[in-house]
Amino acid sequence: MRFLTTILIILSLAAATSAKAQENTGNEDRAPETLGFVEWVVMKDTRLRLKARLDTGAKTSSLHAVNVEEFTRNEERWVSFEIPLGDHEDQPTGGEFTHDNVVIVLERPVRRTVLIKRKGAPSQRRYVVDLEFCIAGTMHTTQFSLTDRGKFSYPVLLGRRFMRDDNILVDSSDSFIAGKECEYSTLEELAEEQQARLVR
Repeated sequence: MRFLTTILIILSLAAATSAKAQENTGNEDRAPETLGFVEWVVMKDTRLRLKARLDTGAKTSSLHAVNVEEFTRNEERWVSFEIPLGDHEDQPTGGEFTHDNVVIVLERPVRRTVLIKRKGAPSQRRYVVDLEFCIAGTMHTTQFSLTDRGKFSYPVLLGRRFMRDDNILVDSSDSFIAGKECEYSTLEELAEEQQARLVR
């Protein structure tokens, strides 16, 4: 039986943040940035690198997540969810670990829920959370719906809300054209960081 290394990363966020504080300001004065229809994103704190498709056909961004479970913390709605890295294998590795051995576990406050209508299938209720991530060397915050994207090519989809709020244009003819990179961890570094947290 193969040993499964579970990396548990629980990030505490402020229980209440104003909508104004969550908005990006000054973007209307900034020149638009052009990105390819596929780019690398790195999730903040975890430094988890994933491929993201920039999709003008979607309003809300989405993130690959499984075992999504709601719970209550300080009388507020939260969700825990897992990102199994074996479903997409985007994280660099030195060979000691394989993607199938690593699962990232996160917890976030629930921003809202959305009802997704699906062709030929029942409608699906999804949780939406705020997540910070880096793309093209710059940090951003946007809303992500949590859904199982294991059968899709890209674990992250960035929608129009992100592009509008952060003044992003998409070159549909090219990919990975970002001029700057974001720092990310290897599988081994993620495991070492988690072990250090457990020792503290």
